[in-house]
Amino acid sequence: MSNSMDDVANHAQALLIIGSNTTEQHPVFGSMLRQAVLRRGAKLVVADPRRIDITEFATLHLRHQPGTDVALINGLMHIIVQNGWEDKQFIAERTEGFEDFQQVIQEYDPERVSEITGVPVDDLVKAAEILSLNKPMAVMWAMGITQHIVGVRNVMDLANLQMLLGNMGVLGGGVNPLRGQNNVQGACDMGGLPNVYPGYQAVTSAEARQKFEAAWGVPLSDQIGLTVTEMIPAAGEGKVKALYILGEDPVMSDPDTNHIRHCLETCEFIVLQELFPSETSVYADVLLPGVSFAEKSGSFTNTERRVQIVRQAIQPLGEARPDWQITAELARRILQAGPRQAQDAPYASWDYTSTAEIMQEIAALTPIYAGVSHARLEAGERLQWPVKDGRHPGTPILHVGQFSRGKGRFMPIEHVPPAELPDDEYPMLLSTGRVLYHWHGGQMTRRAQGLLAIYSESLIELNPEDAQRLGLNGNRRVRVTSRRGSIVAQAWITDRVPPGMVYANFHFPESPANELTLAALDPVAKIPEYKVCAVKVESAT
Repeated sequence: MSNSMDDVANHAQALLIIGSNTTEQHPVFGSMLRQAVLRRGAKLVVADPRRIDITEFATLHLRHQPGTDVALINGLMHIIVQNGWEDKQFIAERTEGFEDFQQVIQEYDPERVSEITGVPVDDLVKAAEILSLNKPMAVMWAMGITQHIVGVRNVMDLANLQMLLGNMGVLGGGVNPLRGQNNVQGACDMGGLPNVYPGYQAVTSAEARQKFEAAWGVPLSDQIGLTVTEMIPAAGEGKVKALYILGEDPVMSDPDTNHIRHCLETCEFIVLQELFPSETSVYADVLLPGVSFAEKSGSFTNTERRVQIVRQAIQPLGEARPDWQITAELARRILQAGPRQAQDAPYASWDYTSTAEIMQEIAALTPIYAGVSHARLEAGERLQWPVKDGRHPGTPILHVGQFSRGKGRFMPIEHVPPAELPDDEYPMLLSTGRVLYHWHGGQMTRRAQGLLAIYSESLIELNPEDAQRLGLNGNRRVRVTSRRGSIVAQAWITDRVPPGMVYANFHFPESPANELTLAALDPVAKIPEYKVCAVKVESAT
């Protein structure tokens, strides 16, 4: 997030939530946003195909067709410019590329956008007016925006919107992605991406590479690596020989489950580091027992770039160990068997005694974490990166005064349809996601009896019109089939979804939605298009 959660909740005069089921997937922040509406009168616009819970608090709900986010955003910006509501001073002083961008959005008149998205013209005009005339305005999104073949385009277009309205670098504004899992932000910060070292230092940069080679005492490649959505298919083709999977369950969470199973069966060697036996564990050659958050010390970095200390509360059971200890021991054994490293490299030994030592290394090599230490975190300091040195207070708001590249660049973005749309054989549209009571592959939440008592099985959200058309006649079991697989589950007949659309979750191995999804990838981020695929729905009598 470019801004902080409390900043948005306390200062935004308007809120745009798009592609985020905020109250179910980020319930603490969702509660803060509800209070902003109820107590301060903040204007809330929700753009989502489903009637999710947060829409009850919305001034306006834009119920656009899945996969039409760019068309919707471009249409709103067309109306903004047409009415002269753009921030002309911000555009002139802090941006570039506006003319080329403007030529593109001129083509997205309200009538065309309404035809693409299904949103009435009057609602498009109302939304543009609310977002323009109530400043500052904050945009929030989650995986409903990113999990498309145009995920990068969607995010860029939201950045266009916020530059157009001058909502960058100010209290209550910003572009605010809500991270999908705990410490996803921290994992990315620490180089858990194929194209960067920790702190987003490019692997293609000779300067960055030489710095890490000197610190770690080994030669490093300048080639960009593979994402998980490339690695596992490569394993199925014999191009990747081994996988080390830590705290992830690709059989449950990756698209096209049948293909994922084939790839894991084909892979020569798989190491899985986990808390509990998972659907992926049956394919593992070696199981390493990791620990939960309550059994380890260290830090997480949350969605607002805030580094938060974690203190061990209970002792690990059996042979389980904190993940950093397992990884460090593996690294030491590999070093013993491999070529000798440079002896003068300061961080070559992997001989850590605490997570505080690891944070010292992070601070030394990662400029955005340069001033972060366990001592400061233990003292209760609120540190949001970049933290430039030991006295720097952190950065609650990014892009104040200028962008990291100098001027913000408007990107002309065109609407591109989803990779797979309904047709005569598969006439309905499926979107997938999570529900409030369970989390991702469900390895922990499905072991919680209280949660299972509330939500005990996979449910398929189905509109009443479609239920009547299918002739369910009281039967609530449905079969949902795509070109990749089929599942049977209980139908939840509800107007949360519009006619022609169904919604499924992937928490339950008996009826996992990812049996159905396709592995069409965004060409830049390589994220799958979980949110749109074509299916047929039948009674499962």
